[in-house]
Amino acid sequence: MEIFKDILNFTVVDIIDVILVALLLYYLYRLVKGTVAINIFIGIIIIYGAWRLTDFLNMELLSSIFGGFMKVGIIALIVVFQPEIRKFLLMVGSTNFGRRGKLFKQLNFLKTENSNETDVDAIISACSKMAQSKTGALIVFERNNNLDFLSESGDEMNIKVTQPIIESIFFKNSPLHDGAIIINHNTVKATRVILPVNNEKNIPKRFGLRHRAGIGVSEKTDALALVVSEETGHISCFKDGEFVVYSDLNELKQIIKSDLV
Repeated sequence: MEIFKDILNFTVVDIIDVILVALLLYYLYRLVKGTVAINIFIGIIIIYGAWRLTDFLNMELLSSIFGGFMKVGIIALIVVFQPEIRKFLLMVGSTNFGRRGKLFKQLNFLKTENSNETDVDAIISACSKMAQSKTGALIVFERNNNLDFLSESGDEMNIKVTQPIIESIFFKNSPLHDGAIIINHNTVKATRVILPVNNEKNIPKRFGLRHRAGIGVSEKTDALALVVSEETGHISCFKDGEFVVYSDLNELKQIIKSDLV
């Protein structure tokens, strides 16, 4: 009975503690969702729950085994979750709360549809036309990670996203066509941006620097990258450093829209 009394004897600090832990677990889940690491994350939660349960039931042998795994396993976790930890630290280090607004907006918990919703249809339509004319393009969608540290390498902009704007930026004779553009909500945030290039992954030789840049930025941040090949006219999409597989442009639109929510 004493145990149940302790459980029911919640204080305000305990409630805040539980809420913060829940928010942390939710955000960690959002960080690894859609990656191979999600299965490892779920496995860790199960093992931790089993450890706490065996400890509560005074099953000393099992509790000591699970406890030893949890204590030693932290080193393995750092190795396994290295890309996700890097993304998390990047988000913390690059967050500009004064400019971006409230914490909940930054963590993307309470996003609702409004006039700032990215016009994905216009962007895909522009990419489709550029693909037909084999006009190269590199478009980065900013999500939770603040990309100001990348925007500073290019020209700062504040232009509403429309199909003609996207096409004019990447027009071959345009002074702005070189490099990437960064889109935040429904605004072209910057043009001529220099992105980190991934040289580690083996990708087919038909893919050039734009594709490696798309892989690099989506691997180091949670951004989405859209690439139109200047050689083939093919439209590629990158997330978490990997190619996004899609059957047609309508499916690609839905994928991008769901990831920007």
